[in-house]
Amino acid sequence: MIAVYCSQPNAADPLAAAVVGEHRPPSPAVGWTTVRMLTASLNMREITVLSGRAGARQRYPVILGSDGCGVLDDGTEVVVHSSVMSPGWTGPENLDPGRTVLSEQHQGTFAEIAVVPRRNALPKPPELSAVDAACLSTAWLTAYRMLFVTAAVEPGQTVVVHGRRRLGTIASAAIALANAAGVRVWVVGEPDDRELALRLGADALFSGSHLLPQPVDAVMDASISGSGWMGSVDSVRPNGAIVCAGYRDSGDLGPTGAGSLVRDFIFREVRLLGSGMGTAEDLTSLMSFLVATGLRPTVADLLDMRDVRRGMRAMLSGTVTGKIVFRFS
Repeated sequence: MIAVYCSQPNAADPLAAAVVGEHRPPSPAVGWTTVRMLTASLNMREITVLSGRAGARQRYPVILGSDGCGVLDDGTEVVVHSSVMSPGWTGPENLDPGRTVLSEQHQGTFAEIAVVPRRNALPKPPELSAVDAACLSTAWLTAYRMLFVTAAVEPGQTVVVHGRRRLGTIASAAIALANAAGVRVWVVGEPDDRELALRLGADALFSGSHLLPQPVDAVMDASISGSGWMGSVDSVRPNGAIVCAGYRDSGDLGPTGAGSLVRDFIFREVRLLGSGMGTAEDLTSLMSFLVATGLRPTVADLLDMRDVRRGMRAMLSGTVTGKIVFRFS
């Protein structure tokens, strides 16, 4: 079968580590199933794997890709849920300390044939296309869980979505999802983001948290770091929620900044909440939400899987809006 895989990472030139060619199909273990892939979408995780920055649990060689849509042997179209639970875990999926994502310890979705746990092959609603479905199980699922599960945002409330340097796919999905749910959305980002933010459904864009006209119910930040912590605390109402789905280096908050930050968290009872990628139940709920509202992911480009490096270069350029989706011809 044709697959996109990485045998050895390359920190200096990650895209050079991506190999497009013949690969032996994985053999399904007990409880796993074979999916004939129709589509798959690109995430920044592929770049971290290719560069060798994916963490100590990353295995090589590995087929890339976490998201996708395909067909089971019986003809059922399915959406692949990318989070894989550890063997023997019986507790809540989101609390499994050993959970991984496809293309970490197991082969990924950038192949004509993928092998996934049966519970990770979720029936695709007929209202969603295979292209739409390929976009969901990482960025869109993360945004959905941040908003409606972790922060429990409700219609009529106000949220801030942080776009650091530019609006990425998680921030963009959060804007669109919140707007579709009747939530007022303010974006803190760069002036260049204004047109995109408004098109996705934001009510206003501000260049800094200090310019917000009033405290908000929740802050959505896919990669909170440095001074962003301080701005988030200042912008949320007492007992509001700050939801973080990722992090960068924390930076220097200054000798008094850290203490002030801790005091604000304690005395204003602000909830600082971590939010993971989302469970299989969350993904099912996300698909139902999209069907009910008519909302669909923004797709920047649809390419043949053999053009994977072209898609990666476009994503890294920062000039594309939406997901890059690959199809298997």
